Amino acid sequence: MHFYDGHFGGMHLIWWIIWLVFIVWIFFIPTDIPYQKTKKDSPLEILKKRFAKGEISKEEFEESKKILNSDN
Repeated sequence: MHFYDGHFGGMHLIWWIIWLVFIVWIFFIPTDIPYQKTKKDSPLEILKKRFAKGEISKEEFEESKKILNSDN
């Protein structure tokens, strides 16, 4: 088998390597790319969402909100 018969030699081999690296990079790319992280909700935002969903009462919301605001 000849390595320079046009099938495995020269630029043809380089293109296979480039495609292989590209495909491997796609599958193993880190999930948290710098500067593209999702914004994490603040405790107050989480509290507001829980209140909006009806998970907590208005009294619980107000009490928790006071506690969170007193820490600032």
